[in-house]
Amino acid sequence: MKKLALQVAILSGLTGIATSAAAEDSLNVVSWGGAYTASQTKAYHEPWTEKTGVKVVNIDKSQNGLSGLRAQVESGNVTWDLVDILPSDAIVACDEGLAEPLDHDALLAPAPDGTPATKDFLAGSLSECFVPSIVYSNIVAYNKEMFDKAPTKIQDVFDLKNFPGKRSLQKKPINNLEWALIADGVPASEVYNVLGTEEGVQRAFKKLDTIKDSVIWWEEGAQPPQLLADKEVAFASAYNGRIFNAAVNEDQPFDIIWDGQVFELDGWVVPKGKMAKVKDYLRFATDPQRLADQAKYISYGPARNSSAGMVTTHADTGIDMKPHMPTYGPNFATAIPKDDEFWADNGDELAQRFNAWLAQ
Repeated sequence: MKKLALQVAILSGLTGIATSAAAEDSLNVVSWGGAYTASQTKAYHEPWTEKTGVKVVNIDKSQNGLSGLRAQVESGNVTWDLVDILPSDAIVACDEGLAEPLDHDALLAPAPDGTPATKDFLAGSLSECFVPSIVYSNIVAYNKEMFDKAPTKIQDVFDLKNFPGKRSLQKKPINNLEWALIADGVPASEVYNVLGTEEGVQRAFKKLDTIKDSVIWWEEGAQPPQLLADKEVAFASAYNGRIFNAAVNEDQPFDIIWDGQVFELDGWVVPKGKMAKVKDYLRFATDPQRLADQAKYISYGPARNSSAGMVTTHADTGIDMKPHMPTYGPNFATAIPKDDEFWADNGDELAQRFNAWLAQ
């Protein structure tokens, strides 16, 4: 019996060592799931595992990334090694001490020509604890079969005479107020300055009044492509990746109006205490080539300037991906960076006013 007990103890000890070793040879990476995580797996995770032998474990919890990170840090049991998160949540995580501050130029790879990371990532995209990986956009798309003349600008969405038909817009003030001001003649660069005034808010709602009776409001991201496909609407606001997927992979007759796109960032924070474990992977996953490679699998633009010229073709269809990137030159000409600080300060009030306007 003593011999058996000794063998069990030895095996238990070996199992513990093996489990510990396995943990060291894996990274728990939190992201959004679906096609987005699949693009990360192909562009970053699998090449990293091939290079180092370290396995990447995907955890689809980014929808609650901030609250999950807070709970882990407060409990003293941080099992997440890297978290894909929105910039606004990254700021909160940093302020609360949940995420590691980043020395961007020391930590991140330079551009191929030696340009430091802080000069290569899109201007204003880096924050103290955050490094972006992709740019995605809120755009307006249309069904090409419903128009003889193709719409090309946001003003056309508000032009019921020349471009008749129903519109579908997301049931929230964000993006709609910005587009209303652009349609009313406000330059993209001045939208938030105008929207920050009472006169600007009234002006935006007045412009929305002109199409209100022709709008079908959506709340789930899958709705706009379906409404367009069924020809229930001629225009629909949507996430650019959804429209790309419908047009390219499902052969739907959709096109995007890139004018006035409201673009957003998505990227990484390092949970408290995890820097040593993930710093090499983070440098690899955010280098210019890896961000360009991700665009083979999904139509989100890389967050580095030097990556743009490295974007090639879609992995499955072989089409040129450059024209489908939010950051592609012509697409980006009138782009609006979503102002997270503005919406953090004014979002609740404007949501109340928007809902009251809807009820009128």
